[in-house]
Amino acid sequence: MDIADLRIFEAVARLGVMGCAAAELHTVQSNITARIRALEESLDCRLFERHARGVSLTDEGRRLLPYAQSIPRLLRDAERAVRDDAVPRGGLVIGSLETTAALRLAPLLANYAAAYPKVDLTLRTGTTCELIELVRQGSIDGAFVCGPVVDPALAVRSMFREELALVAAPGVKSLQAIVRGGDVRVVVLRAGCSYRQRLEALLARLGAPAPRILEFGTLEAIFACVGAGLGITMLPRALVEKTSSAADLAILRPPSAEAIADTVFLRRHDAVATSALKAFVARAEQAFEPSAAA
Repeated sequence: MDIADLRIFEAVARLGVMGCAAAELHTVQSNITARIRALEESLDCRLFERHARGVSLTDEGRRLLPYAQSIPRLLRDAERAVRDDAVPRGGLVIGSLETTAALRLAPLLANYAAAYPKVDLTLRTGTTCELIELVRQGSIDGAFVCGPVVDPALAVRSMFREELALVAAPGVKSLQAIVRGGDVRVVVLRAGCSYRQRLEALLARLGAPAPRILEFGTLEAIFACVGAGLGITMLPRALVEKTSSAADLAILRPPSAEAIADTVFLRRHDAVATSALKAFVARAEQAFEPSAAA
C-alpha cells in the first residue's frame, strides 16, 4: 500500500463509480480496477461491494477511508510548513457565512490584503454545516460560522455576537400572530443555514405546525419575497436594517433564547497554522474586539 493506492481508493470511495474515478485521475478504468484489486489483496480484505450502479464501501473500507482522506492534507501541510518562513505569503482560503461576508468582512479583507500583498486570499461562502465540513476536510484554512461548535477536531475562537431579527411582511405585529394563523411559511437559504435552523426550532417550540419551506439562493431574493408576504425569515438585525428594502419590512425581536448568535472562527487543530493564517486571525480578533466585548 502506498500513497498512490490510497489516492485511487479515496477517489473511488467518494465518486462511487470506478469509471468516474478513472476520469478524475486521468487514467483508464482497467487501471483503477486493477489497483483496487491489488490493494484489497495486500490488505487481505474487500474494500468495496460491487453492484450494478457502481461500488460502495465495506466495513473495512469505511475504516480505511479517514486515513486515505488525510494523506493529501498531510502532504500539503508538510510542504506549507517547510516553505513557511514567518512571512505571510502563498494561498489562504477563508470561509464565511454569506451574511457575515456581506455585513462584516469587507474592511477586514481589504486591510489584510493591503498589509500582506504576497498572500493570495480567497473567500468562499456557504452555510455553517457546509463550512464546518470544508474545514474538517482541509479544503479551506478556516471559516466564520454560527456557534456554538463543539468538535474535538476543530479549534474554535469567538469573534463577535450578532443580534438577530425576525423579518416579516409590513403590518405583521408579532410571531405569535403568524403562528395563530396556521399557515406558516419560512423563506430561507438552503439546508444547513444556522439561522434557518434557529427559526425552525423556535417555531417548533411555539407549537407551530411544520412550516412550509421556501428556499432561495440569495439574500436579495429572500428580502423581496418576505416583503411580498410569502413568509418570514430570521437574519442578523444589522444586515436587515442595512438593506434598501428595510422600510418595506416588519422587523421583530425574537424571544431572548434566539435573539443572539455567536459568530466563531474555526480551523483544524492538527492543520499547520501558516504565517498567513496566524496574521489573518490576529487581524480578525483586533477588528472584532469591540463587538466581542459587547
